[in-house]
Amino acid sequence: MNKGVRFLFFVFCTEAKELEFEKQGVFCFFFSFSFWKQISNNECFFFFHFSCFFPTVHQSFCVFQPISPEEALEEENILKSIAWPKTSSMTSLKNSSNPKCSKFTILPKMGGGQWYIGDQLEVSIIMKDYNCHPKTSGGDFLVASLKNRNLQAGVSGQVIDHLNGSYTAVFLLVWEGQADVEVILVHSSEAVTVLKRLNWENPDRVSFKSVFRLGSVAESTVCNICLQPTVQPVCNFTDVCTGEPWFCLKPKNLSCDTRIQHSKGDYLLPLKTQVDKLFMVKINLKVPVQSSGSSSVTVYQKSKGTTNTVLTLNMVHLYGDSTVRQWFDYLTKIGDLKEFNLQTQKTTGTRTSPLLSLDHNNRILVTYDCHGPPLQYISIATSQLHYIANKLDSIMGGSNTVVALSVWAHFGNFPLEIYIRRLLSIRRAVLRLLTRAPDTLVVIRG
Repeated sequence: MNKGVRFLFFVFCTEAKELEFEKQGVFCFFFSFSFWKQISNNECFFFFHFSCFFPTVHQSFCVFQPISPEEALEEENILKSIAWPKTSSMTSLKNSSNPKCSKFTILPKMGGGQWYIGDQLEVSIIMKDYNCHPKTSGGDFLVASLKNRNLQAGVSGQVIDHLNGSYTAVFLLVWEGQADVEVILVHSSEAVTVLKRLNWENPDRVSFKSVFRLGSVAESTVCNICLQPTVQPVCNFTDVCTGEPWFCLKPKNLSCDTRIQHSKGDYLLPLKTQVDKLFMVKINLKVPVQSSGSSSVTVYQKSKGTTNTVLTLNMVHLYGDSTVRQWFDYLTKIGDLKEFNLQTQKTTGTRTSPLLSLDHNNRILVTYDCHGPPLQYISIATSQLHYIANKLDSIMGGSNTVVALSVWAHFGNFPLEIYIRRLLSIRRAVLRLLTRAPDTLVVIRG
């Protein structure tokens, strides 16, 4: 194996904060994937550890980035491998999944004995309805995780749907000490049915806006990847390097090149009266499932001689959504890094990119840049919107460089093909980076 190429999977120790659009309920999805480069044939693979329930055919007004025939086949295989189980419509709220009646149980270690770092922990989950009767079908959207709040550590588990109302969550134990199991019902299977319909009928239910300004004249128009057909002229902001599509309605009195600001727009929630009962906060939307018995295990080191390796680097580049921006915040707090304000404008309620911290004595630089649209920021200058693939092409890389990527949170309301093709574009850029600088360490946040 070429020792010049390294790969790393690790758990970052920070408590995730809810995104604002998640608080609005309904359309929040958790995606996780891993990446590595296979040295033998110079290929690069994404392994997805998430499930989605988007149909493969969508409204024709969504524009997709063009891909090669080989990538089209790969996309098709990915869609098949993560296809969501068939779900039924709601006949009565009482027959839908109820997290308060449902339970999870930590299964004993195979062969018995203590739990050690590197062991696999399995958790059985039994879903029940509002009559506390076991469900007989699958399709619930469950998120399972292990946490240690004292260590500020956490790791996601893989949830296996047995299609009969029972599920198994599988975790890799990666730290010493207590590990607390948490299982969240994000959406019931009945709610998933509604979301399938919405994703077909309303892929533009989350909209965006841009401000165009020239002197004292300013206009705001709607923008999206999925922009409804209109007789009004459209500004095409498709990225010339990556081919990532983005469109805005043209302002009436200004040209397209006067666009200066991007922000989130309206959030449509076209739910019928009875159906909205499937999306009640603290009732059946992102509600914890209780444990039957202990909800934690104690994890030990395999040998007393095990030591921790401290990685010292000169440059750390973080690209993506706010979940990786929290890494920037965490690193800045725990070390001797000093943050410098590089923003050209102040934005109320959110921190926008770029961000930069520097430890002058130890010669360590940490940067953060958000990904290109779709991006549900309150407001950000369009000059600060950069696609990750372009940012990767702009860095030198090398043994003193770490690149960390996280892209998922702002894609949950769009056809899955848009998300997959964004990842394919990033993968091509990662391959180019590793070709010119194989010692670069690339981390994909899972």
